[in-house]
Amino acid sequence: MEQRFRALVVERTADGGVAAAVRERTTDDLPEGELLVRVAYSSVNYKDGLAIRPDGKILTRYPMVPGIDLAGVVVASEDDRFRPGDRILATGYGLGVSHEGGFSEWARLPADWAVPLPEGMTLKEGMALGTAGFTAALSVHRLLEWGLTPERGPVLVTGATGGVGSMAVAILARLGFTVVASTGKTEAHDFLRRLGASEVLDREAVAAESRKALEKERWAAAVDPVGGRTTPSVLKAIRYGGAIALSGLAGGSALETTVFPFILRGVSLLGIDSVYCPMSLREELWRRLAGPWKPPELLAMTREVGLDGLIDALEAILRGAVQGRIVVRLGGEEPT
Repeated sequence: MEQRFRALVVERTADGGVAAAVRERTTDDLPEGELLVRVAYSSVNYKDGLAIRPDGKILTRYPMVPGIDLAGVVVASEDDRFRPGDRILATGYGLGVSHEGGFSEWARLPADWAVPLPEGMTLKEGMALGTAGFTAALSVHRLLEWGLTPERGPVLVTGATGGVGSMAVAILARLGFTVVASTGKTEAHDFLRRLGASEVLDREAVAAESRKALEKERWAAAVDPVGGRTTPSVLKAIRYGGAIALSGLAGGSALETTVFPFILRGVSLLGIDSVYCPMSLREELWRRLAGPWKPPELLAMTREVGLDGLIDALEAILRGAVQGRIVVRLGGEEPT
């Protein structure tokens, strides 16, 4: 039976710009996919903010419902792996980019994109983590796989008040690492220390430009969701044999550096792609996030908005005015 619901829709305007507004839609408007889902929550990510900008270069077509993640309850399934009533979450792939995404009270998506909600996690917690939490977990996983241990020294996290950064601080601290957080927000120092940072540095000090090819060795590794001029500065100060897990471009997409950190200190640059992460690893990381990696301050570092407050939240994340995480309440209830 056709359902009527609301969703945030981004459309092209006659002058070549874009306009985002909450619209009424029906389930007949939804794209193809094996799973029909009553969405409970989505979350606000930097990539979602770019989706409402005319120069954001995120959406592949218009009109489009953005939202690169969602958590909800399966209503109908054409795939034997899922049944009505199953709780699922989805991040990445084409969600909210080429396939209508999570800023909608109902969604239809391929079954191959869905992860069963792991035991020990609620739908709200799933999106309090969301794409940002998953990206942080993947960054930490890659550093651990590379060989990072707490004994090797402190780990720097850039953009530490953002979604990926704050989650990375919390996860690393929970795993016993000494975490150094970098931020441009002096009012956020107490927040970062509550998450587990042992030291908080000013963003400009970390990203300061220098003519030197190498700086004093400071950090065993770094989680960097910022990019831009921050990455080359951090590279210069990574200890011998260290690594950077790079996942973002909030600071810019260009990378201007030299080969010296790589050939004189053996530093590794680990690219983090959470969009097409293999499903086996994806499910394993979500199990960890539901268990030993779940930040104890998860819901305390999260605020909630509805569809009517979503555009303001997207504009805030583009300004760098968001601390922690924002979940979007779409109305699907947590099942009993």
